Amino acid sequence: MQQTNPPLPAKETLPTMYDLPSEDSEEPGLPDEFHLFQPELLRITFRPPNYPENEVFVASDLNLYYNPTQTQWYKRPDWFAVLGVSRFYEQRDLRLSYVTWQEEVNPFVVVELLSPGTEREDLGQTPLTSERNQPPSKWTVYEQILRIPYYFLFNRYNNEFRAFGLHRNRYQELAIEGLGVWLEQAQLGLGLWEGEYQKINGLWLRWYDAENNWIPTPTEQAQQAQQEAQQANQRAERLAAQLRALGIDPEA
Repeated sequence: MQQTNPPLPAKETLPTMYDLPSEDSEEPGLPDEFHLFQPELLRITFRPPNYPENEVFVASDLNLYYNPTQTQWYKRPDWFAVLGVSRFYEQRDLRLSYVTWQEEVNPFVVVELLSPGTEREDLGQTPLTSERNQPPSKWTVYEQILRIPYYFLFNRYNNEFRAFGLHRNRYQELAIEGLGVWLEQAQLGLGLWEGEYQKINGLWLRWYDAENNWIPTPTEQAQQAQQEAQQANQRAERLAAQLRALGIDPEA
């Protein structure tokens, strides 16, 4: 597009999510079941109390574009969240990707689930490239380009959970204290929860609140509401029985 004076904003001149590639034919196929279930659990329990639901965007295995001068370059985090941005693209449409120069808000937190094929890059252990036509590693993109405040990694093969926070433009490893790591801006913490999800027992990454309560899933919320209703009915039945014993009609 021909430039003007003053220049047009990036949203009008740079590619949108509709213009960029959605997948790479040379990348591996679909993720395994764990890479489906774990991001899902993160999504349904990530409910920052200080942000409206429609101002939080979460995604898993979605292309994240980060360089407006190299528009074909992207990373595909296992899970990430953005605060203070509409859940929908231009307030109305589901996203096909997340284009940072269009959204103008970078992710707040990224989670990578380690596997043997991606572990070295996820941990920033691959050699730095000086070639201009080669994309940087995930670690470099998250730390130095997008400056994502929190970066979490979980290896389900040895149950290792590691957390990194951005400090003076570099990731510093964070101590796992109590249930996990507290994210002040989101008013949520992330830790390892032992329990059953999708009928699978094990350790899962899960969000918790300021009272150290694990954020319930919708299924757990429904079960809790059902239990509370049953308990209320039982209390009412006991009260009715006591009134009848005193010769009082509970229906009167």
